[in-house]
Amino acid sequence: MNILNLTEHLIKSVVKNPDMVSVKKIDNDSEIIIEVMVDKEDMPLVIGKRGTIIESIRTIVKASAYINNEPKVKINIDSM
Repeated sequence: MNILNLTEHLIKSVVKNPDMVSVKKIDNDSEIIIEVMVDKEDMPLVIGKRGTIIESIRTIVKASAYINNEPKVKINIDSM
């Protein structure tokens, strides 16, 4: 599973409206940026208390990228 699919799977597993999730990948020279768009109502579910859920998702995705010898990964979350 590549990091884009992994991110999408993890985000969709915590939201109420998985059909409203949009994930796209932007390749830069030294890093990969993953842009995630979720429904406005799902933003608190993705962030979690004190940011624990999004930090966990970021850790898993970064670890996957490291294991697969991919560049550094950043995940940006926004709502629609």
